[in-house]
Amino acid sequence: MVGMGNKILFIEDDPEAAKLYAKKLEIEGYNVVFVYSGSEGIVKAKELLPNLILLDLMMPGIDGFEVLRSLKADPKTTDIPIIVLTNLEGANAMQKATELGAKEYLIKSDNAPSDVTVHVGNVLAGK
Repeated sequence: MVGMGNKILFIEDDPEAAKLYAKKLEIEGYNVVFVYSGSEGIVKAKELLPNLILLDLMMPGIDGFEVLRSLKADPKTTDIPIIVLTNLEGANAMQKATELGAKEYLIKSDNAPSDVTVHVGNVLAGK
């Protein structure tokens, strides 16, 4: 299996969207942990130290940009690769997320769960 037990933290305020993508990741052997808010995601990332984080940007309270900023500023979590998976389109949002340390920026409507699984595997493989 591709995932080989790698831990993925999925920070997404829409449980249905998270489950849709996570189902494919779990089939590929990834261990997926969900949190549904930015503040919860920051705490869980420090506790879990996942191999990779999937992060939505548009969330109530602490948004994904703040989560990115916080995780990349903390020596404990700075090296965890983060893939933004969002419906927020636009060059400005993509540039901001990349500047804050996101490895990839994926638009949900353009990426089926199988596509996201490929991106996750590539980032974990250092591609």
